[in-house]
Amino acid sequence: MEKLVRRDKTNYYLDLAETVSQRCTCLRRHYGAVIVKDDEVISTGYVGTPRGRQNCSDLGYCLRAKMGIPRGERYELCRSVHAEANAIISASRRDMIGSTLYLVGRNVDNGEYIENAICCSMCKRLVINAGIEKVVVRDDKDHYRVIQVTDWIADDESLRGVLGY
Repeated sequence: MEKLVRRDKTNYYLDLAETVSQRCTCLRRHYGAVIVKDDEVISTGYVGTPRGRQNCSDLGYCLRAKMGIPRGERYELCRSVHAEANAIISASRRDMIGSTLYLVGRNVDNGEYIENAICCSMCKRLVINAGIEKVVVRDDKDHYRVIQVTDWIADDESLRGVLGY
């Protein structure tokens, strides 16, 4: 009998985030987020418009794409709420303090993982205030990066005028 090889726990949670991303309604990128604390899923989130509003996938266009806005800029023009933000607003801060956020993103046009994916500057601020300790971002099916949220506090890119990501 063959020995069963179990998926490591980090990739298990990233796999969950990837499954969550399949609910996305964005025409450009599909992101899924899962917040976990003490080995328990606290909440999930994916990219989509606020409840009750028409999704970009229903409208058939993305305003930011029409305007040629680069990745990571001018999110006030986006109709959607990001995966991280949706996961955060679905959980209590008490449950998120010391937690880990798992994040997976894929490009809609080719299905490939988003290169150097990371939270945008707005979502970084939400993650910091939520009390999340680490963010784990998938690079490919088996590899990921672990980011300590304290690094985002110490290295405040907004003070350097950095746009995008």
